[in-house]
Amino acid sequence: MKNPFVTNGYVSAEYFCDREKETREITALLCNGNNLALISPRRYGKTDLIRHCFAQPEITARYYTFIVDIYATRSLRDFVNKLGKAILDTLKPRGRKTWEAFVNTLVSLKAGITYDIGGNPSWNIGWGDIRNPETSLDEIFRYLQQADRPCLIAIDEFQQIDKYPEDTLEATLRTYVQYCSNARFLFSGSQRHLMGTIFTSPARPFYQSVTILNLPPIPLDSYTDFALRLFRENKKTLQPGVVGQLYERFRGGTFYLQKVMNVLFMRTPEGGTCTTDMIEEGIRYIINFTADTYTELLYQLPDKQKEVLLAINREGQASGVTSGSFAKRHGLLSPSSVRSALSGLLDKDFITKERDTYQVYDLFFGIWLEKE
Repeated sequence: MKNPFVTNGYVSAEYFCDREKETREITALLCNGNNLALISPRRYGKTDLIRHCFAQPEITARYYTFIVDIYATRSLRDFVNKLGKAILDTLKPRGRKTWEAFVNTLVSLKAGITYDIGGNPSWNIGWGDIRNPETSLDEIFRYLQQADRPCLIAIDEFQQIDKYPEDTLEATLRTYVQYCSNARFLFSGSQRHLMGTIFTSPARPFYQSVTILNLPPIPLDSYTDFALRLFRENKKTLQPGVVGQLYERFRGGTFYLQKVMNVLFMRTPEGGTCTTDMIEEGIRYIINFTADTYTELLYQLPDKQKEVLLAINREGQASGVTSGSFAKRHGLLSPSSVRSALSGLLDKDFITKERDTYQVYDLFFGIWLEKE
């Protein structure tokens, strides 16, 4: 029996929960010529929502759609590499004429594209192969402008560009986006303060250039109906209270709900009932797989960062972290040492910041930390 609680990407509308309003809004705005910024904490399902929107018939019938995740990028070279590969990988299944139009535009990178015995291309371009990333970026946008269909490009974790060493990249991208009439862009990001600064600060190039959508958690009743249906369709029973407890525990985070429900579904026999008594064992089952990794991560942290991480985790959602009272409450050295530790923890993605509130990024990691 196939597990209907998908934990690894978008499959189809059947296994996609709710987001009907957001799907309608995003699809309509893109099809009517708007660029968008989609903002929410990580693991709320932004990327799957984008894939769901791109799978709508009014988009599949008219557009080429590309999704590129730039979370692991650190420079314009990385950005060009990720963007070019995403475009080629998407165009390949559409046939030689389609991908050839893109490859022929990439004069500066042609040497890094190899072909198998059937003549199908592969993106084998290394960081050092991109000698002039500005030229390569120009070629990619030239293709987007000349493509035989309008293009929709989703750039995931867009706030990463704020960390690139190239000072003028943001202005350069804004110019390309503004004048590329054959393409529309969806910039998604999980660090609200950085995304907000990029798109709402009058001093930044992308100011007032997009429609901003903030993605809330899926409503509890919607996810409950979704989970009950999937259990029922597979001849199993789910106590509604299971979803309520998980929703509160993980603050409505879609990733965590899906992950735990996947395990609970797996552990419920056909004809059986999933009860609230199964929750803690299901969560422990997931965390035990990653316990060794968590141990190593914690071991590698400097002592001051480790102490601040544990203090934030004890409070769950911690505010006033740089105050003297927070330092005193948790036996920390001083507010200045906390500030220094916060910077390191944010850079390494151990914690996230929403306005003045900090929390451990990986909530499973947070549960594991409770025993430390």
